[in-house]
Amino acid sequence: MNVSINRRDFINAGAAGLTATLTGGLSLAEAETRKVRLGFVGLGGQGTGLLRMCLDMDDVEVPALSEIKPDRLQRAVDLVVKSGRKEPEGYSGEEDFRKLCERSDLDGVIVATPWLWHTPMCVTAMKARKYVAPEVWGASSLEECWELVKASEESGMPCMMLENHCYERTPMAVLKMVRAGIFGELVHGECGYCHDLRALKFEPPDARYGPGARGEGEWRTEHSIKRNGDLYPTHGLGPIANCMDINRGNRMVTLTSTPTDSNSLHEFIVRQVGPDHPSAKLEIKLADIVTTVVKCQNGETIIIKHDTNLPRPYTSNYLVQGTKAVWMEHRDLVSSIYIDEVSPAHKWETIDKYLEEWEHPMWQKFLKGGVKGGHGGADWLKARSFVECVKRRIPTPIDVYDTAAWISVSPLSEESITKGSAPVDFPDFTGGMWMKRKPIFGLSADY
Repeated sequence: MNVSINRRDFINAGAAGLTATLTGGLSLAEAETRKVRLGFVGLGGQGTGLLRMCLDMDDVEVPALSEIKPDRLQRAVDLVVKSGRKEPEGYSGEEDFRKLCERSDLDGVIVATPWLWHTPMCVTAMKARKYVAPEVWGASSLEECWELVKASEESGMPCMMLENHCYERTPMAVLKMVRAGIFGELVHGECGYCHDLRALKFEPPDARYGPGARGEGEWRTEHSIKRNGDLYPTHGLGPIANCMDINRGNRMVTLTSTPTDSNSLHEFIVRQVGPDHPSAKLEIKLADIVTTVVKCQNGETIIIKHDTNLPRPYTSNYLVQGTKAVWMEHRDLVSSIYIDEVSPAHKWETIDKYLEEWEHPMWQKFLKGGVKGGHGGADWLKARSFVECVKRRIPTPIDVYDTAAWISVSPLSEESITKGSAPVDFPDFTGGMWMKRKPIFGLSADY
């Protein structure tokens, strides 16, 4: 399926695009018998997890795989064959992803490589007329955000970041409540990525491995050494941006970012290997906490927190505040809501009380069929959403403008910090179209 979606239809499809077909689009009934042919680039932990999930989908074929480490590539090939599918062709050269993208037997490409490769791989896939779905990351520059937008607009092909937090059960129920007016007019949101990654960023060397050699630390640590900003903003920002209709009637206008000192990761390394080890001499540029404040076009504010060097349990620090209700969640600790003139005065209620009434249709369907996949099922839903869109030849609910805007927080926060936490402007990646575009995400039980 080498399909080029009409650009004007693609841009203006809005909510109608989920129920009506675009140029070359297919209805649910028409798409029912189609197979989606996916290529995978990057087969470490994230890529292999995505591959496993897609192999559990009867309507997915996997003709090709790309991974520079031969053992990982062979493991992935074996998984495809074990699933009963034809053995895929494997590519192991550093630039072989280009050969994969040019194949005529692929409809879409999933990218799960180190962050610096995401943009060139996505651009290559879109130019080759493929749907593309990169795993989550933060951009290293505004230029790469614009490269994504340009490639998508010129090719007419979608770029859907696989932001699993957008598909979590409670945030989707809250989104439904927001759209129903339960929260009144939104005023403020809070979110973050608060995750103790010290052990990932530095794995003590032993007889077989060097620091970080067993996983993401192999490359992710370099970002902490060389950069100071919110390096991973989208897990928290994605769900809040959906609630606030960012890029669809609203947009992020400015941000300021403020760092703390950077001490914790260095102290962790010293405890692991001692003060005389070469790794203990590394200068860690990333602050222990970076706090970013975003101002939106329609007056709302968003606080985004990045905290990956300190000891702590994981949380996304969610808060959605409106003129009629407020919701906050701190993972396993609490998920509470207060609705004016509904909840007991000045008392929090558990969100569970409202989940049945406000369960999102996607989750209603998911719960009936059986929840599967990591992160409570959100990983499965993000992958399934991408597959459904490729299958029907329709726009993705998270598109290139969302992807570019969310990942742009990283270079913008770095710029703000270098300027003494001064305000910096967000580019308008939509070129003014945000004023007319309608919400897409979460308007369907399928994607």
